[in-house]
Amino acid sequence: MTEPWVSVDQVAAHLGVAKDTVYRWIEAKSLPAQRVGRLWKFKLSDVDRWVMAGMAAEDAAALSKKSMSKDE
Repeated sequence: MTEPWVSVDQVAAHLGVAKDTVYRWIEAKSLPAQRVGRLWKFKLSDVDRWVMAGMAAEDAAALSKKSMSKDE
């Protein structure tokens, strides 16, 4: 059986983050996602591997640095 594709809402719920965070991770070109028409779709196994590789933490640090540099 193949793994189903899931939505941004489902990824956000799976990771316990806001949908805006998921969209920021997509925008940074690091969260594994596929665009299907106007929708983003994900395989949860790919998302889990991405998180376990520490990519969510790295992106959070990069976003934090970006906002800090804007404040200066």
